[in-house]
Formats: sequence, structure tokens, C-alpha cells
Amino acid sequence: MNYFSTNRKAPNAGFKEAVINSLPSDNGLYFPEQVAPLSEKVLANFRSMSLPELGFEMMKPFATDIPGEELKLILEDVLSFEIPLKQVEEDIYSLELFHGPTYAFKDVGARFLARCLGYFSEGAKEEVTILVATSGDTGGAVANGFYGVEGVKVVILYPSGKVSDLQEKQLTTLGGNISALEVDGDFDDCQSLVKQAFLDEDLNKQMKLTSANSINIARWMPQSIYYAWMCSQIAADDLVVAVPSGNYGNITAGMLARRLGFPVGNFMACSNANDVVPRYLKTCQYDPKPTIATYANAMDVSKPSNFPRMLELYNHSYDSLKKEVTGFSLTDAEILETIAQCKEATGYLLDPHGAIGYAGLKQQLKPGQKGIFMETAHPIKFAPTMAKALGEELTMPDFASDLMTRQKETKKMGKGYEGFRDYLICVENPS
Repeated sequence: MNYFSTNRKAPNAGFKEAVINSLPSDNGLYFPEQVAPLSEKVLANFRSMSLPELGFEMMKPFATDIPGEELKLILEDVLSFEIPLKQVEEDIYSLELFHGPTYAFKDVGARFLARCLGYFSEGAKEEVTILVATSGDTGGAVANGFYGVEGVKVVILYPSGKVSDLQEKQLTTLGGNISALEVDGDFDDCQSLVKQAFLDEDLNKQMKLTSANSINIARWMPQSIYYAWMCSQIAADDLVVAVPSGNYGNITAGMLARRLGFPVGNFMACSNANDVVPRYLKTCQYDPKPTIATYANAMDVSKPSNFPRMLELYNHSYDSLKKEVTGFSLTDAEILETIAQCKEATGYLLDPHGAIGYAGLKQQLKPGQKGIFMETAHPIKFAPTMAKALGEELTMPDFASDLMTRQKETKKMGKGYEGFRDYLICVENPS
């Protein structure tokens, strides 16, 4: 399998090259040359497969530079925790993606990428530096996935004051090969710094850079496994999947699963006040606005990087996209109200991001349809917001109590590129 750039001005790359380079030289995104349904045998029998077996069949056509037996071992390691589908009320279900080591949906993609890079860097002389921008959960998942991996350094950029305390602890307390930069800006500023570094030809001659954001195909594609696994647990003729969306990696991975032949159904792109894609779905005008800080902070993104992949999956046809995807957004006040109402009516505890997906289904689900929303992170990661919604503090689980006692280690950074570049050269690459 080769990968082309969505801007179509850079050379095609194999899987290994695309994973290591992360971003094509023309500032596009890598996209597989072929997305075709899996074999009839796989699609007829996927409901009887284990999660790692299903993951292997889905990644095998794409991860062509990794031998089959090695890829099986990687996916057995990556997919070693539950992804349960739970009924919340009649015709509405939650796919819980927070049962991994950092209690967020990013764990599958981050662990797969870490193990792919570990395989590719085995025996390599050159050290790889991973740059990752986070609006919340990505940083913790990447830090956990790459901690202690030989030959790999990780630099995490996050917006100061715009991630939860628990999220910050997850990405700033490991030390070792993990460094954290607290950027005076928003997520889009962090993401811009990362992209500028990849396009800096001189910097890339001095050090080997790659990304662990969903711009990297090995972070993006394995998220499609959630959706096939979801389909193996429910049978529905008319299914709607509501996906809390910030950088749009998760929902476009679901669209990829649909193209591979799984009966995923239609999608609801659910956002907070940063509603650039829901507005696009109404007007066909892509009009990013300044990022707004919200209670659903992992979705505080005004320029989603994976939007070009969404367009590729629908052959740049607005009409085709509209047939399968609707938009939905929620204000902060509505997020709090939804969390409280769901808890009172059903006993189910939503996090602020899952709350938007649940609310979307409550408002738009039609008779005869079944709806599934993605519950993307453990509610305790947003403890102050949960307390505000419920009028009481949540009980702190052991993993969170331990994290909150640790000392964070960060370097504060402005949003100008030169300061970030100097840091990478002087600190991460002192030679």
C-alpha cells in the first residue's frame, strides 16, 4: 500500500515512510491509494472475531511494511483492554472508549503508532523525535504509549490553562524521554508549531521528526477498529453514530471503517462552540473562526487537521457527504444540562464530550433508528465540570488520586516558531 498527499504535490510514500515522516512535504496529509471493502470472508465472519483478530484484518492491507506475524503481536498488545457497548436507554447506546491505560479513546491509536515506530526504529542509529500537539487526551495517551521506548524522544505541546488538571498531570509527570511544553496560546497555535517544524527543511536535516497526532496515518487508521467492533456487538438496519469531534480523526476513521465494508451506518459530527464542520455541512462554506475555550476542551479546535481526509473519503463531493453525515453542536450550558439530565434519567455518567453525542442523538434520532455515541474519556478527567453539572464532587478513583500527587515538569513557551525551533535544536538535539 502506498500513500498519496491530499495536496497532491508531494511524492507518494510506503507505510513505513509515511509513518516516520508523518506529514508530506507539501503540507497535505497522507491518504491510502486504495480503500476497498475487505474480503467477503472477513465481512461475513467479523462478528465472531476477537478484538485483536479484527484489528489485524483491518490493518493488514495498510501496514504493509510490517510482517503479518509481527503485526498480529502488535495488535494483541495494543488491543488488550475492553471496548464495551452499553445501553443507556431504549435505542441509545454508549461505546466506551476509555478503558485503556490513560482512560481516553486516544490509547488505541497512540499505542499502535508507538509500536509501529518501535518496530521501524529497532536497530536504527538515528534517534526519532516525536512532536505532538494536544488539546487534552492525546498528550497523555502518547506519553504513556511511548514512555521508555528506546531511540524515541517525545515533545508534547499543550495550551496553557486549557487542559484539565488530570490531563495535564498525565502528560507532564513521566519524565524520561517525555518532555512537555506549556504554550501560551490555544490548540491551533500548538498544532501550527508542529506543522511548521515538519515543513522546516533545515531543521529536518538536523533531526528526525515525526508526529503522534492524528495527522499520522498510524495514529489515525487504527481508530477505525472501534467502529467494526461496535458493529460486531449490535445489529441494526438503521444506525446513527454520534462522534464528538475536534480534530476529526475519530469520525473520519469511522468513515474509513464504512468504506472497508462494515455496516457502520450514518454519522453525526458533534462539536462544541467550535463548530466549523457542522456549519460547513449546512452551508458548504468552510469558515474557521477563532478557537473558543469550552467545557469539552479536547474539541477546542477551529481548524481540524483531518478535514481533508473527510473530503477524500467522499471524493470531494459535498452532496455525498451530506447523505451520510449531519452536524450538531452544543453550548457549555447545554453540556452541563445534558450531563445532569442523563444522570437523573438513566443513571449513566457522561463526560462533557460524550454528552454532546448523546444530546445529538436525543434531538435527531428518528423512530426505528438506533443510535450510538462515542464516550471518549473517563468523566473524572473533567472533575470540576462534572461537579458543576451534578452539584457534587465525583469520587476520585485510585489512578486519578495517584496522578494528582505527582509533580509536573514543563517548560513555558510562546507561540512564536523561532523559540520552539531553538528549543528543539538546543535541548532535544544538543549535538
